[in-house]
Amino acid sequence: MDAPSIFTRKKVAYACATLCCLLWGSSYPAIKSGYELFQIATDDVPSKIVFAGYRFLFAGALLLLFALAQRKPIARLNSRQCGQLAILGVTQTSIQYIFFYVGLAFTTGVKGSIMNATGTFFSVLLAHFIYQNDRLSYNKAVGCILGFAGVMLVNVNHSLSDFSFVWQGDGFVVLAAFILSAATLYGKRISQTVDPTVMTGWQLAFGGLVLVGGGYLTGGTLAVHSAAAALVLAYLTLLSSIAFALWSVLLKHNRVSMIAPFNFVVPVAGTVLSAIFLGENILELKYAVALALVCAGIWWVNKPGKASRLAGSVTRP
Repeated sequence: MDAPSIFTRKKVAYACATLCCLLWGSSYPAIKSGYELFQIATDDVPSKIVFAGYRFLFAGALLLLFALAQRKPIARLNSRQCGQLAILGVTQTSIQYIFFYVGLAFTTGVKGSIMNATGTFFSVLLAHFIYQNDRLSYNKAVGCILGFAGVMLVNVNHSLSDFSFVWQGDGFVVLAAFILSAATLYGKRISQTVDPTVMTGWQLAFGGLVLVGGGYLTGGTLAVHSAAAALVLAYLTLLSSIAFALWSVLLKHNRVSMIAPFNFVVPVAGTVLSAIFLGENILELKYAVALALVCAGIWWVNKPGKASRLAGSVTRP
């Protein structure tokens, strides 16, 4: 019998999930800098899609090379697995990011960040209906509410009272969050038969290729104007390959509701890191309170319930 994976240990899983979300959070300032260095206009959605496509295409290729270096068979896939990876790449990478970028073009960054955080709720709810051992509980509900409150607090400003809902903007971002949640659970299923590194590599490469093609076909362009631009793209490629592969491994070995709430760290980390690297002011109490709420939410979701404590107190034969 195989020994349990190191990723089933809670401290390791928590540390790795936090690392993933910090990396994704750091993509916020990196993407903003990338748009400036690649001279992509704010409303130029096709070029943004090309930019994202190259990021994921290169990240996928990097992961597949890494898998080859580990002597993992990257092409030993049957037709069913190839079809599953194609579906995963199109949904989780291509369609999800198209809805996300189009949605952001028709809403504010503040509302987009809040709407995107609904993905954690979708993950926990979908897991409740799909997995017998991952049912929704009082602790999970409270934890999700606390985490979402933290995301809301980060985005509080004077205009938040005027919170209208625009389908092509806010609706598309919510739809992107739902697609990502559903595709993530689908990826968890695939990872039971395909190595997570190989799975993530093909998913990112295929999805990235679709984004690049779609972006160019709709009028997008991309030109490297400086070494700094190439370095930013290289950093985004590296963080994507590490974060997505590690997240896939974590979901393979752990409950979705245990890992998904860490996603609340992403917008908080993104806001703080954007402020640090883009020279914005973060010396506000709300950031500390938001981080505390997010951490409390993650702790509450993973807090053992009464049933778990009773089960843990039974002596094993």
